[in-house]
Amino acid sequence: MSDVYAILKERGFVSQVTDEAALPGLLAAGPVTCYVGFDPTAASLHAGSLLPLMALAHMERAGHRPIAILGGGTAMVGDPSGKTEMRKMLSQDDISANGEGLRQQIRKFIGADGLVLDNSDWLLELSYVSFLREIGRHFSVNRMLTAESYKIRLEKGLSFLEFNYQLLQAYDYLVLFQKYGCHLQMGGDDQWGNIVAGMDLIRRVEAKPAYGLTFPLLETASGEKMGKTARGAVWLDAELTSAYEFYQYFRNTDDRDVARFLAFFTFLPMDEVRALGAEKDAALNRSKERLAYEATAVVHGKEAAEKAQQAARSAFCGSADGDAGIPTTELDSKRFAAGIGVVDLFAEVGLCKSKSEVRRLIKQGGARIADRRITTIEEKITPADLCDGCVLLRVGKKKVHRVVLR
Repeated sequence: MSDVYAILKERGFVSQVTDEAALPGLLAAGPVTCYVGFDPTAASLHAGSLLPLMALAHMERAGHRPIAILGGGTAMVGDPSGKTEMRKMLSQDDISANGEGLRQQIRKFIGADGLVLDNSDWLLELSYVSFLREIGRHFSVNRMLTAESYKIRLEKGLSFLEFNYQLLQAYDYLVLFQKYGCHLQMGGDDQWGNIVAGMDLIRRVEAKPAYGLTFPLLETASGEKMGKTARGAVWLDAELTSAYEFYQYFRNTDDRDVARFLAFFTFLPMDEVRALGAEKDAALNRSKERLAYEATAVVHGKEAAEKAQQAARSAFCGSADGDAGIPTTELDSKRFAAGIGVVDLFAEVGLCKSKSEVRRLIKQGGARIADRRITTIEEKITPADLCDGCVLLRVGKKKVHRVVLR
């Protein structure tokens, strides 16, 4: 078995470990079952979910057994971790439908030996009084209130419903320990308190050790949350974020993040990661292309990654090939008869967050129609700007959007 702890450590996955003296030895001694939880609060996972998914993939590649838990039960309560207010309550039907979408995405990262389970199978059948007597008695309210996720929420109000979340996640760990021999729970840094609570529950009920490992919470070098853009989240579902848009998100990575993201979101050897991340100027742009290709291939497959790469290269060489996979918006041709203001159009298709941002962009010389620079905010796009019924809008050298008439 490969030294998976050293692999995760070198690639930057390891933030906190409950017992760093013992965990590496446990992982080196033989196959270990580990798990990560994913709450189905949306129809798709997003780019920020890639870190735990890649960690599970590394574990399986090293000979361990990964378990992904769909929080069909815990999503009925809502995790307060990292939230300043209570999450929107979802119906059980919506949670179940979301879970099926997530299951298909997770399966791309773990093979047949890995498990994808839903905690609704054991949580929704619990008797409340029995659960309190058997599990709740092991928890100290005073200790729970020291958890960072609860401390933050106490300032604005923490519902009793959410207060139960830690008990349920801890119980998940106990169930997986008892039924599947799971000895390691992994998750983001915001899950530290929940992970420790599960380990403590196992110790009290089974009198045996369990372990926890957390990943760093991802932000870009500019301080933005990983996987967020002006148009919203970067989803793993190609119906919500196309493979081209996904590719472009990583192609536009900040220079300072290239090496870090190559380590996180690709399976490239670390020697190659370091070499690509150390490049400068034009060579660093090629490193970004490699990052975008590899990350897209992991999520959408090599064929989709190749098409996205070809589309990106075509778009920035002046091609408007309708099959290239470039993000496209269809508009009524009547709207172009008298001309559409460039400020309105750039904002409408999502190339900029607001009209004021479009105005600043134009004044800075960063907005183009095809290869022509827009020089004034009063300019309008008319039928004369169209080529074969479409027009290509550009923001700088990195973002492009096609508008097609219908």
